[in-house]
Amino acid sequence: MRSTIVVWWVTAGFFYVMSTVYTIWNLLDPNHGYVEWTGTIGLLFIGLMSSMIAIYLRKTYRAQGGELPEDVLTADIDDGDPELGEFSPWSWWPIVLAGSAAIFMIGLAVGHFLLPVGLAVFVVAIVGWVYEYYRGHFAR
Repeated sequence: MRSTIVVWWVTAGFFYVMSTVYTIWNLLDPNHGYVEWTGTIGLLFIGLMSSMIAIYLRKTYRAQGGELPEDVLTADIDDGDPELGEFSPWSWWPIVLAGSAAIFMIGLAVGHFLLPVGLAVFVVAIVGWVYEYYRGHFAR
């Protein structure tokens, strides 16, 4: 994580320097002759956002109390795997849920009479997905 923090500080420094160079370049241009604020402030804000990310990563690094598995040279691949939970690769309910979102969005765009239909399909899809393991072939 230390190398990531250094990369973000280097990125921030680069954009601070480029903001200064851009401003001076515009001032020295005989056809232009004034500060072009959009580019100057845009480059400055990119530097500020990079600094913000670097500060956040530094605080996170100090708070975690140790190195991440990605930073330890002797770490195994399995050391960085988090527990992702349980997923149902055979489930059709996420497709029904996406269909309900599509019906609802089409109802917003075309006609409001489709909004209750989208909400009803949404309720059926959520209940079906939540209670998928309580009935049928995959009951536990």
